[in-house]
Amino acid sequence: MTDQTIRFDDGASYELMMGRWSRIVGERFLDWIGVPPASTWVDIGCGNGAFTELVVQRCQPARVQAFDPAPAQIEYARGRLPAGSPVQWELGDAMQLPLADASCDAATMALVLFFVPDPKVGLAEMCRVLRPGGVAAAYHWDILNGGFPLAAIGAEMQKLGVPPRLPPSVQASTLEASLALWREAGLQQLRTTQFTVERQFDSFDAYWHSAASSNAMRPMFEAFSAEQLEQLKRHVRQRLQAGDGPLTVSARANAVCGLKP
Repeated sequence: MTDQTIRFDDGASYELMMGRWSRIVGERFLDWIGVPPASTWVDIGCGNGAFTELVVQRCQPARVQAFDPAPAQIEYARGRLPAGSPVQWELGDAMQLPLADASCDAATMALVLFFVPDPKVGLAEMCRVLRPGGVAAAYHWDILNGGFPLAAIGAEMQKLGVPPRLPPSVQASTLEASLALWREAGLQQLRTTQFTVERQFDSFDAYWHSAASSNAMRPMFEAFSAEQLEQLKRHVRQRLQAGDGPLTVSARANAVCGLKP
């Protein structure tokens, strides 16, 4: 059986595709959750640090502890911010955070919940490390409803009989499932919202290049013949109605937020 695990083994490639999308959504997400300045944060599944950097730039945190299980992502993240920044980058598992109980004011997952093998356990860890009144919040692509930035490519792959790879806990990414998880965890003052965002590419080829670097798409593209890949590319261009100039692509993320009692 082919290994379908999505691995994050290149921080620079992640930045080209997903890091930039994460920042676009992250700006609106941080305004929405409204964590006060001088708070202590834990950023769970920080990836290559794109969202963590936003927290530092926009939220004036006292401290951010950023965890990710991928060494390549953490290595890239460590180069994002200057010395003296209030961030501690560490390898860590979302389902077993190396933090004391009630040690943080805000716990976030940015494009992470659907990668946690057991989202209930991941959310329980978020709640454990939060102080009473602390914020537990997450955003994730609305994958099952076509909100992923590469949804057009996924749809055309389906037509060719090659379904795109999905995160292991993709069912948790809907608004309804996210809200149910937060409610079951006992969080209060629950809120949900959707963010529809756009990103402009210089050309269709620039969009395609970003997709080809994606951890989800790259192994699948490499398995195609040159003819199959060219056919797929042609169909995606038609679906997006892409011409020779700049291309604007939209995506949609679901967000959920609650307070620890």
